[in-house]
Amino acid sequence: MALREQVALQELRRSLPQSRAERVGEETADNDIQQAEPRSDESQHEAEEEWRPTKKYQAILLAAGFAMIFQVIGINSIYGIFQEFYTSPESNIKDAQGQDALVSLVGTIGTGLTWSGSIFVNPLIARTQHVQYIMLPGVLIMSLGIFLASFSTRLWHLYLTQALLYGIGSSLYYFPILSLTPAYFDRHRGFALGFVLSGAGVGGLVLSPVMSALISRLGIGWALRILGFWNLAVGIPVSFVVKKRGNVYSASGRTTVDLSVAKRGAFIWQAFGAFLQAGGNVVPTYFLTTYSVSVLSYSARTASLLLAINNAVNSVARISMGILADRVGRQNTLIVSVLLSAVSVLALWPSAPRPRFTAFVVCYGVLAGGYNALLPTTIAEVYGVQHYTSVNSAVYFIRGMGALFGAPLAGVILGSHQRGLAPAAADVRALRARYNQVALYDGALLLAAGVCVAYVRWSDARYRGRWQWKA
Repeated sequence: MALREQVALQELRRSLPQSRAERVGEETADNDIQQAEPRSDESQHEAEEEWRPTKKYQAILLAAGFAMIFQVIGINSIYGIFQEFYTSPESNIKDAQGQDALVSLVGTIGTGLTWSGSIFVNPLIARTQHVQYIMLPGVLIMSLGIFLASFSTRLWHLYLTQALLYGIGSSLYYFPILSLTPAYFDRHRGFALGFVLSGAGVGGLVLSPVMSALISRLGIGWALRILGFWNLAVGIPVSFVVKKRGNVYSASGRTTVDLSVAKRGAFIWQAFGAFLQAGGNVVPTYFLTTYSVSVLSYSARTASLLLAINNAVNSVARISMGILADRVGRQNTLIVSVLLSAVSVLALWPSAPRPRFTAFVVCYGVLAGGYNALLPTTIAEVYGVQHYTSVNSAVYFIRGMGALFGAPLAGVILGSHQRGLAPAAADVRALRARYNQVALYDGALLLAAGVCVAYVRWSDARYRGRWQWKA
């Protein structure tokens, strides 16, 4: 009750007989209780419903997130198949033959926009109660980009369709689930995000041989059209599953990074590490197929199977890394994953013959999955759930910028070269030497990213004023 009302009630009590004053006080108090208590109970009940979702909804949310990641990141992860075709003599894009740097830029723009769009999509999520208004247009734009790419005949056509349209749409489709899911899990947040993000590996495992078979049997045009229609068929029902329940998203914090957070050393190094890791992460997946065909003389179908193997072990690794992280610490697991992925590139890829390259495909698939699966959970852990939305948006925006430079620079190092059925031994040796330079470049990026995330671990402990072995 307001202070003015209390004073008025006291004056009324003095001016009335005792019995009447008591009745007035009792009636006023009763009215206050009747008006206040139901609202309190109702809001408390709503908060419990919002922050304690049923296990059924959690399971549905995980399935929807898995399906979304299957499509978005799965398609991103198999771009190497498209790159191999576009740069080959059979390409329908005549100005793309042998141009690895320019063709890889198509894929990195699509991937980069998928991540960088967070800085625009997350504020939209905060202002929109029904995220279907964001996800459905995203599915439509993404599918349209894939479909229109099937009619491309010039490289700039691919930049407009398979790069820009696809990237914008995939970002609108991707971030509502990625941003909302962590708030619905507490103890098993690492497993939940690991399970959702494991859809990337499964997507690559399934889509890699399927797209390779479609390209060889039906041609690139119909392969892209089928992929576009398939994306639409999966994306529409997934969009209707995701719900923004009351204050779940707003509880995750503001959509712009707080100045106090931005000034922390942990944030600066986290962003720099995300930039470097994104640049290094896409290089093996983009050039795995071209190395297999050009240097190891594998067929395009065999190269797609190697890419599928990489995605398969990556999928398992994302789940297992999430479980391991819940036990030994998410930041600890993240650091080890990034550093060992760098070691696998530097130790196994340079001058790799067929057996060692297969070992590299498997090892990198296992180790590279850790960063992708654990980054969102470590952001929530280091900066708090209240800052998760803003920091996640900023870090993924910077991560998208990193993806834009990684593969194209590797393509510049590799240079322009023509595929041939029987290349000369001297040409193969020269090409192998250039791939060795690509491997060193990629390993250096990942190693530097590992140093950054290790510094984030130390900086976070210093900020909290204590060191914990499990973090």
